[in-house]
Amino acid sequence: MMKNIQILRKEFEKYKIDGYVVPKNDDYFTEYSKVNRLRIISNFSGSAGLAVILKNKNYLFTDGRYTIQSQAESGKNFIICGFEKLINCNLFKNLILGIDPKLFTNSQIKNYFLKNNNIKHINKNLIDEIKKERVKLNIPFFSLNKNIVGESVSSKINKISKYLKTNKSDYIFITAPENVAWLLNIRGGDGPNSPVPNSRLIISKSKKIFLISKKEKCIKLIKNKIIKLNQFLDINKLPNEIIKLKGKKFIIDDKSCSIFFENLIKSKFKIVGREDPTYLLKSIKNKVEIDRMINAHIIDGVALTKFIYWIKKINKKKISEVEAARKLERFRKMNKNFLYPSFDTIAGAGKNGAIVHYRAKKENCRKINKKDIFLCDSGGQYKYGTTDVTRTICFSNQKQSIKNIYTKVLKGHIAVATTNINKDNIGMKIDRRARKFLKKSNLDYAHGTGHGVGFFLNVHEGPQSITKINKVKIEPGMVVSNEPGYYKKDHFGIRIENLVYVDKKNGKIFFKNLTMAPIEKDLINFNLLTISEKNYLFKYHMDVYLKISKYLNQNEKKWLASLL
Repeated sequence: MMKNIQILRKEFEKYKIDGYVVPKNDDYFTEYSKVNRLRIISNFSGSAGLAVILKNKNYLFTDGRYTIQSQAESGKNFIICGFEKLINCNLFKNLILGIDPKLFTNSQIKNYFLKNNNIKHINKNLIDEIKKERVKLNIPFFSLNKNIVGESVSSKINKISKYLKTNKSDYIFITAPENVAWLLNIRGGDGPNSPVPNSRLIISKSKKIFLISKKEKCIKLIKNKIIKLNQFLDINKLPNEIIKLKGKKFIIDDKSCSIFFENLIKSKFKIVGREDPTYLLKSIKNKVEIDRMINAHIIDGVALTKFIYWIKKINKKKISEVEAARKLERFRKMNKNFLYPSFDTIAGAGKNGAIVHYRAKKENCRKINKKDIFLCDSGGQYKYGTTDVTRTICFSNQKQSIKNIYTKVLKGHIAVATTNINKDNIGMKIDRRARKFLKKSNLDYAHGTGHGVGFFLNVHEGPQSITKINKVKIEPGMVVSNEPGYYKKDHFGIRIENLVYVDKKNGKIFFKNLTMAPIEKDLINFNLLTISEKNYLFKYHMDVYLKISKYLNQNEKKWLASLL
């Protein structure tokens, strides 16, 4: 790592800069990417981060999920800071910082550096000069039928065309691959754990489309006439092709349109909007998508239930965190509709459970002890649906103090699950419900209570979420996670996560559980639960039993029934 930093610093004089900024994202601004320049320069493996390399010191910025992990991986050579310190940042005042304009949006720069720093665009990525990661192009894009996704491409394009006309724009530049995937009903394999097709899309108000990617990725779509040849633009020819377009006005996406592409568009067109409506359209799942996600979660619930039964029964024999994660994946693979995990499994025993996004490694992982609390956060990509679930499991009787904390987390979880969305209809209000029981004991957690989830797409999607600051209205059809937690450094971690979708009946809007897997009862102090909370837990486990018991063997079924 330090060798790479030293090589990078040698370039500072050549480009007349005082430092270089390295984000986690690739040029498609995806959360999970096969290209990880941040890890090359900092050794940090988390999904959210940004490094600033100066002549004599280094900074790593990340969020509360990675406080412990970033210290362990990068703390020896980096000053670790929260992302909030980047806002109107004074740390680098009067310094000239180099950036790759393909890896930043103008909105990021304005929020982070612009007010106090000189930013220099370097049209060459300096990390790639040190080490360029080679990415295999082995999965061509493929299409999903309307009977799978519930809405045709033409219907979706019509919505975008209407949006363009309303906003008096000739074109919109769709730069988030997941939004391209949703609009064209296509998927790919360019990101780990997610079927995103690395591509961009231009749509005109007259409904013309131009899919922008590498030709070898689109051969199957063109051959099957999903995309016509004149609707495809090779990524290498994009600059010239954009300039050829007739019209005057463009809408771009502030979240994923890089400075490079924004400047290219501004060279000929007027930018009249900076919001991609696809995010919101995509977040509201139709009935077909919801039904398929329900089925995916039943399949996933079977695998997870088998795993929980197995690990609770095998605890006399010590197994490692890695072995546990692999066993869970094997249970998922028993179903032919399982494709691959929706993210790298978090399997943390004892103190490792306190690292919110912990990744167990074979060479230094922990053996799961009978006295440990075991936190397992995992998910799967299925044909067709995306899952994400966390369970905290114990193997022996725990201290009353731990049971009390777990129960308060559970009470927060139930409070979210039973939210009256007619009353509390934004993420910020719902987040307060999740935290209120912990806060009575001056406890809290440093992550959001819930994130949006895609349909056979990214396990994390917006704009919907349950956080302290999110003000997006929660609407019928949205899918979010419900995952309050608590983490005591060097001791244990607790998190209980279900995915829920928003339903509407008789004018009432409410959450319904997608996740169908038992919740650990041996950690509950039932004296802290109200009658309604006990009833909720009983009804939830009854629902789990009715939906998945027929897929279990006799011993598994008997154990699941004992939780009622």
